[in-house]
Amino acid sequence: MNNIYNILVVNPGSTSTKVAFYKNEECIFDTDVFHDSSILKNFPSINDQINYRMEVVYKYLKDNNVENIDIVVSRGGSCVPIESGIYRVNEKMIKDTHDNKGKLYHSSMLGVQMGELLQKEYNCPLITMDPTVVDEFQDVARITGIKGIYRRSILHALNLRANAKKYAEENNLELEKLNLIVAHIDGGITITAMQKGKMIDCNDGGGGDGPFTPTRMGSMAVTDVINHLYSMDINELKSLTSQTGGLSSHFGTSNSDMIHKKVEEGNKYASLVWQAMIYQISKTIGAMATVLHGQVDGIILTGGLMRFKDIEEGIQNSCGWIAPITTYPGEEEMKTLAKAGLGVLKGIVTPKEYTGEAIFNAEDFEKSLDD
Repeated sequence: MNNIYNILVVNPGSTSTKVAFYKNEECIFDTDVFHDSSILKNFPSINDQINYRMEVVYKYLKDNNVENIDIVVSRGGSCVPIESGIYRVNEKMIKDTHDNKGKLYHSSMLGVQMGELLQKEYNCPLITMDPTVVDEFQDVARITGIKGIYRRSILHALNLRANAKKYAEENNLELEKLNLIVAHIDGGITITAMQKGKMIDCNDGGGGDGPFTPTRMGSMAVTDVINHLYSMDINELKSLTSQTGGLSSHFGTSNSDMIHKKVEEGNKYASLVWQAMIYQISKTIGAMATVLHGQVDGIILTGGLMRFKDIEEGIQNSCGWIAPITTYPGEEEMKTLAKAGLGVLKGIVTPKEYTGEAIFNAEDFEKSLDD
């Protein structure tokens, strides 16, 4: 007799809170509630958003008469850098995430905290998978121009890997034999060079590196930051890297549908800014091609903004010569998290234990170079 398991998936992102209820692999109902940057900026910190975000979850559960949950699966982020995989969420992971031990100021840090509230209410297991601090970087990608400061692996690991696997499966290929560039394009944008299944480099999308996005300022010259932003309150500056930069700075909203409507109506300013975002995305894809020495088997575009065809067309025009481009609009995160929960409940997967020990330690790394 096959058991039917109730699986609740919670995924807080920079511009939305997604919730889904699965019975085994079947999604029974889901919701995706948009949060405009003009609202989120009123909270002193991302951690302060938890009650606001939980209102979405509780309303969803009440509206759909959900009474029994066998496992909660939440998106993870902001704990210390760890290897890819499925993890049992323990008290240390929750505390490290709340305290931002991974130095990632991003809404994903709410995932395990929201999950803990639900775990206590429903008295069930809580797990996460491939949080935003998964670290598979090659050593050369870590070095910066300042001794002792290292580049971090901050990326949409869950969705990037899930879509890479999807691409490999659809084409009857082995992920471990492919070189891919995978781009998650939504409220945040991260673009990774995936070599033989490992994400060996990526822009630090949570730290202001790479293209500007609907909510993030993206890369700027350090001198511009000093000259124009240095006098800002630190929380205001952090907000520009995570919530109120990018399109939000230009238009006072992170609502991409509203902004794109201006583009469609021929607004010159909106069109120029929108094209600049596509231009910067394409530049970063080109950079990742050099990481793979030009040996690129495919480029994968995914994320919520891929619902806009002009983004795909712009990237195709700039990057189509590098490798064939495949587009998966939306994301695979909810389905992937639900599948992980089912695997744990069936005993197919044993979750890893989070220890709080980072996969990359600067001191140990430096000692290894002295040997």
